[in-house]
Amino acid sequence: MQRLHAPDFEAFVSDARRRPQLWRLLAGICVAALIYTLWTWAVIAVYGWALGRNRAATVGLGLTPGDVYVLLASVIGLALGVILSARFLHRRRPGSLFGPSTTVLRDFISTAAVVGAVEGVALVFWSMSHDMEPGLDLSVWLPLLPLSLLIILFQTGAEELAFRGYLQQQLAARFHSPFFWMLIPSLGFGAAHYSPHVTGGNLWLFVLGAACFGLAAADLTARTGSIGAAWGFHFANNTSALLVIGLKDMVPGLALFVTPFSLEDQRGGTTIALVTLALGAAWFMARLALRR
Repeated sequence: MQRLHAPDFEAFVSDARRRPQLWRLLAGICVAALIYTLWTWAVIAVYGWALGRNRAATVGLGLTPGDVYVLLASVIGLALGVILSARFLHRRRPGSLFGPSTTVLRDFISTAAVVGAVEGVALVFWSMSHDMEPGLDLSVWLPLLPLSLLIILFQTGAEELAFRGYLQQQLAARFHSPFFWMLIPSLGFGAAHYSPHVTGGNLWLFVLGAACFGLAAADLTARTGSIGAAWGFHFANNTSALLVIGLKDMVPGLALFVTPFSLEDQRGGTTIALVTLALGAAWFMARLALRR
């Protein structure tokens, strides 16, 4: 327990302790959800205006690079929502949601490198037993790579700001036990990945995998006192899943290769389990690399 309440984490939560009331947190969640919804509608509306209503109607499938960019850009509204909630309901500076800037940068780079290496090895072994299908042509994928990495950086940062920044901080300011400030944001993160139309019979396995991911990110945040490590963890994972080998029916529009099966297939369930195990190994390696 003491290790979870390290001095770095105490400093990370200190601003949240000034106004820790649950009503403020609940109101903040509602404000963030409203802004996120309005932002998403606006982004999709602009996309539909540019390409036509019929084209925008299928954006959720993520079949083209533009579709994926719109889906990822919509999450930026979540960051705007929590920043405004923190500012007006808790009188907090936006920077307090991130942690010390030097820590954020250092832990982001080191964790992203470790997780990227572990997932790279896992992908090599996975590809030895599966025939991958071609995805986005290399001549298109490569020029888009800088923009793709940038938008994944913003998307993962927005989610970390919401779940490991605002939510985990405010719960830690109100409750002493990690049961509340680690488990609740992780369950919320898992619930945010509830996609029955895509996952089919593997729905709860997929949600559980996302919740385990959230728990690992919460632990990294608790032990480092910033969202940098969790952000690097998230960024490396999403880069692999969105740009390297994507699932056939899970926003494959930017992936260089695509799985020969869908997420709701039995092999999709096996892949979810293997990816969760690989992420567990990556989390363990990241913790070793981040030991203060």
